Amino acid sequence: MKFSNIIRHFLTISYHRFKVMQLCFSCGLYAQGLLHDLSKYSPTEFLMGARYYLGYRSPIGNERRQSGRSLAFLHHKGHNRHHLEYWFDPYAPNRRISMPDKYILESICDRIAAAKIYLRENYTTASPLEYFLNDHPITDYILKEEYDKFYYLLNYLKDHGEKELMRHIRSIRSRGYIIKNDAE
Repeated sequence: MKFSNIIRHFLTISYHRFKVMQLCFSCGLYAQGLLHDLSKYSPTEFLMGARYYLGYRSPIGNERRQSGRSLAFLHHKGHNRHHLEYWFDPYAPNRRISMPDKYILESICDRIAAAKIYLRENYTTASPLEYFLNDHPITDYILKEEYDKFYYLLNYLKDHGEKELMRHIRSIRSRGYIIKNDAE
């Protein structure tokens, strides 16, 4: 493992945490912004991240391609509630726990920050939605209600921009729901 990759990986995850923190703060998720992705500094995640560091995409995908699995991701999803996989047990798919809205909102902030960091100048407000729609392992087992919330918010970002999305999320949080059901 190159020393330069250790430094670059540390800077990348720290910058990512900072960007997510800014987004979380702008929509009123202060505790989640402060605590976001702290597990990335744990030995399990950090050492694998540095070993498989690329700089233009998550090292998790690189670890999967090279070793056939990702120990870092298994650790990460088990310690971070903003990941859909945290709420899903493949051995009990009918006992799926619904992801609370505050974690859906943190996940939206996470997706925006990750897309900006990895896509750099190629980032558009449509990028997080495109990634979500193409992420088949997630969309294969996400609950319809959660899918609708992610799609709604990421589409809102695409159509209205980040600043307006953050204003909209603050408004959503004051009402207590993301999408109001017609039956309510």
